[in-house]
Amino acid sequence: MKTFLSILRGINVSGQKKIPMLELKKLYEELHFENITTYIQSGNVIFNSKNAKDLSKQIEKKIFEKYNFNVPVIIRTPEEMQSIIEGNLFLKQKDIDITKLHVVYLTDGPKQGNIDRLNTYNYEPDKFYLSGKEVYLYCPNGYGNTKLTNSFFENKLKVTATTRNWNTTNELLKILKSYSPD
Repeated sequence: MKTFLSILRGINVSGQKKIPMLELKKLYEELHFENITTYIQSGNVIFNSKNAKDLSKQIEKKIFEKYNFNVPVIIRTPEEMQSIIEGNLFLKQKDIDITKLHVVYLTDGPKQGNIDRLNTYNYEPDKFYLSGKEVYLYCPNGYGNTKLTNSFFENKLKVTATTRNWNTTNELLKILKSYSPD
């Protein structure tokens, strides 16, 4: 059994794509996943699976079958989440308010041409940088006031994206670690 985190994009936001967490947990049980834990209402699910193949597609298909809407699902392992936490260069800068930090999770690493175009944008005081399949985002005036949204990154990078704040990212890693023997 391996442990995984699935991050669902766009559920339970402004009354759209509503999926109660108990129902989501049952859906994961129907997929024969085990030891399922949800964290907050935005679609963060930690679970164990014997099979690591096509987890996103399995979950997306099951959600569509049950709810008749599409929900992109991004999968990360405990090791990937540990690297995400350790790789946040904003934490090394002075005067960074960690309550204004976010991670934008991407389904895939974007193509170089899209990365090059993304790097031409500047929306100061908001800052971002890309590292692999994550965009680290700092919004000193709040995420609700930034132009650097999921849609912005999806349009520029041509991959699906969903964002979690720094506190949620750390909590998810904490839960993932509780699943692991080390």
